[in-house]
Amino acid sequence: MKLTLTALVLAPALLFTTSSFAASQPESCVTKQHEIQKQIDEARAHNNQNRVDGLEKALRENKAHCTDAGLQADKQKRIEEKREKVAEREQELKEAQAKGDHDKVIKKQQKLDEAKSELKEAEGK
Repeated sequence: MKLTLTALVLAPALLFTTSSFAASQPESCVTKQHEIQKQIDEARAHNNQNRVDGLEKALRENKAHCTDAGLQADKQKRIEEKREKVAEREQELKEAQAKGDHDKVIKKQQKLDEAKSELKEAEGK
């Protein structure tokens, strides 16, 4: 019983730690290429030739066009989009609060919380 309880408590903690660590790692063209190659190997192991073909095309495209500066620019663009979404959700919440509609305030607060979470994820925090 204790072993099961311990496993139930530790498994999500380890999963969260691993995903947090992975999210904080800087993404580079080389890491993307390794990820694609791992997916190719997995698709080959499952005899999924259509997937292999698509992933090999993606790998060629990555090798031909990917730059670390481009990846960083894309990341900054995503972060800015998420910041704009947070600002929009904050404004929507203020409007709902001004109208005094309790149900709308709750919904807008939830949407704001979700937008803030997406921003943190995009920032790698």
